[in-house]
Amino acid sequence: MTDSISSPAQEFVILGLTRDGKQFRPSDWAERLCGVMSCFRPEGSGGPNARLQYSPYVRPTFLNGVRAVAVNEALRTIEPLAYHFVIDFAKDNDLQVINACVLPEPNNKSA
Repeated sequence: MTDSISSPAQEFVILGLTRDGKQFRPSDWAERLCGVMSCFRPEGSGGPNARLQYSPYVRPTFLNGVRAVAVNEALRTIEPLAYHFVIDFAKDNDLQVINACVLPEPNNKSA
């Protein structure tokens, strides 16, 4: 991951595109990765439906129409092994990684 700005990003985004621009498969890769990471959450944020929610630290999103995963840098402090798992996933699959500010939560309302 390269840092193109002087201050550290609060989040980074793993795009579903390889470095040579090919779309990463399977098409549900972001949801699968976020599902694996769903147990990592802030203290006390569990509740009865916690297992049915993505972690606020690793969540699926879209960036310019491309499936992506937004990763909050707080995960590094909370669970370093989980953080490195996500970083290694991106490296192992040659995925593009972009430093970002905090992205807004996606609107999950149905029309």
